[in-house]
Amino acid sequence: MSEKPQAPQSGLEANGKYLFMEQVTSASLKPVVTWILEENLAKKKKQHLQLIINSPGGDLNACFALIDVMKGSKIPVHTLGIGMIASCGLLMFMSGEKGHRVLTPNTSILSHQYSWGSHGKEHELMSTVTEFDLTTERMIDHYKKCTGLTEAKIRQHLLPESDVWLSAREAKKYGIADKISAVY
Repeated sequence: MSEKPQAPQSGLEANGKYLFMEQVTSASLKPVVTWILEENLAKKKKQHLQLIINSPGGDLNACFALIDVMKGSKIPVHTLGIGMIASCGLLMFMSGEKGHRVLTPNTSILSHQYSWGSHGKEHELMSTVTEFDLTTERMIDHYKKCTGLTEAKIRQHLLPESDVWLSAREAKKYGIADKISAVY
């Protein structure tokens, strides 16, 4: 039985880099998760991987799947934010190895509370509220680990009732990024 031929890696992937410029869904993150897992299984491991992100966000559960894979990777995952990192795109970015989370100077950053829409019978809605509360707790815990801020400061500056747009400089000030650079 012959092995299925592998698709050739792009120049970026061959050099340990992956460009993600999409809305976050399980389908759009599957190749990213696969890339990290395959790099971890390779005989010759790279010193680090770099995930380049320009994303409006999307499915938070899919995002947390990627975050778990990034955090479990034996190869450090560095992140580079370009263009816009919004919502769970920001959560992905913050998950990069501390000291190696870089924003380009003109990157727009959006941080906001978890939002969702739901409908159904009362007992279904009550179950959904429980999931909402658990997800919000996971999100705040992630912000705390990645920024070093207290929950009170996170709720005040990064997750208030209204959306928060930040410059690269402000994101660095709040511990979201480690460096601002046009060179990567």
